[in-house]
Amino acid sequence: MLAVDCNKYRVTAQKAIRDPVLQNALTNFQNLLGKGGAEAIRELPEGPQLRLKGHAIRKKAIAHLDILLETLAANIRKNGGHVFFASDATAAVNYCIKVAQRHQVRLVVKGKSMVTEEIGLNRALSAVGIETVETDLGEYIIQLANENPSHIIAPAIHKTREQVGRLFTEKLNIPYTNNPSALTMAARKVLRTKFLAADMGISGCNLACAATGHITTVSNEGNIRMATTLPRVTMAFMGMERVAATLTDHHTLLRLLTRAAAAQKMAGYISYIGGPASSEQADGPEAFHLVILDNGRSRILADKTFREILYCVRCAACLNVCPVYGKIGGHAYGSPYSGPIGAVVTPLLAGINRAHHLCQGETLCGACRQACPVDINIPRMLLALRSKLAQGDPAGNTKPKQHAILGSDPRHVCEGLTNCMSFITGPSRTRDIEGVMVFGAHGPREVYLFVITGDIISDDLNF
Repeated sequence: MLAVDCNKYRVTAQKAIRDPVLQNALTNFQNLLGKGGAEAIRELPEGPQLRLKGHAIRKKAIAHLDILLETLAANIRKNGGHVFFASDATAAVNYCIKVAQRHQVRLVVKGKSMVTEEIGLNRALSAVGIETVETDLGEYIIQLANENPSHIIAPAIHKTREQVGRLFTEKLNIPYTNNPSALTMAARKVLRTKFLAADMGISGCNLACAATGHITTVSNEGNIRMATTLPRVTMAFMGMERVAATLTDHHTLLRLLTRAAAAQKMAGYISYIGGPASSEQADGPEAFHLVILDNGRSRILADKTFREILYCVRCAACLNVCPVYGKIGGHAYGSPYSGPIGAVVTPLLAGINRAHHLCQGETLCGACRQACPVDINIPRMLLALRSKLAQGDPAGNTKPKQHAILGSDPRHVCEGLTNCMSFITGPSRTRDIEGVMVFGAHGPREVYLFVITGDIISDDLNF
């Protein structure tokens, strides 16, 4: 099960809304990548219609996931790699520790990985005496600050360069500077020594290809390539859904991913990894391990209502346009997965009642679906989650929740929600929400906004 702390959602969200530095950072970030990602998708030779092809590719892959994973594992083993299917976080962590101890690993360098955040790998390795160093610059900053990432691809978006400068002075014992280039060089100097001394490298997996038997990592810093080639042992972690059938499908998804994530035609570093280095290769690990994580994904796969969320390629395009994320940031979600994607996947992995604030806090404006490179209908699944909270679902171990939830001051909640024309909160019946929900520029000329403050019994509301 996903380890989350969603109980502080409202408190953390209100604190974020009142933080002018964070508000400025979030606005600038969304203006840059939100608009840039949409423009990059429009500039595709195939146009935005490629999103529909991407959706079809992901739908077919998820429908045949068992076959694709067997094929992927067989091909990686054929190339000399090792594959471990982890049923949950504990199994994945224990396998990693077992391999590390067998190879007498003392230092691990990591590339960015949301799955390792999901399973709490860094804490587990530290608990057994293995030093673990994040090498993505944003993740390194967050690790030094002992904080959690606030964005899927930009984990330190909530930090100013002045804050980073003070952090580096304290932790790295360097003279204070707020110059980004100088701070980057300071981090590079420290991390380079870690790369050269590391016994083991760990990475995530943006995509895998079953037909070729490789995983793909995408970055703009080159750190993942160093983490996966310099140490003598490499281990990659992937969610079981992150696989494409063929190299052609893989290429289509990669083109969509890089544009939606960072408004790039292609990322700076694309690495294909399928096994240890051969005798003819000068670089590469002596041993390669792939951990394929379930951790609740099979349960989602079996649910026709929510299976579509497994199509996600974790590009974070939905975060870059979401009006809620743009006001409260990522820490309010209390999960490695924030924004609209987190509002669906976190309740499904951790429990709907446990993470109910997340699906109730979104606006249903539809911007996330319009931005998604594989056209995932997130608003539909948010509505389905709210329906389960309203009606209860014994099969899914969900108890009906009877109180509407919203912040205490409607001015803070409504501020900045310019991308949506109606804002619904609390457990309402799906048909009621659909009756007043408006997407984009389509719909009635007049829309009424109801803001409910306090904890009010929903059945007592009479309009």
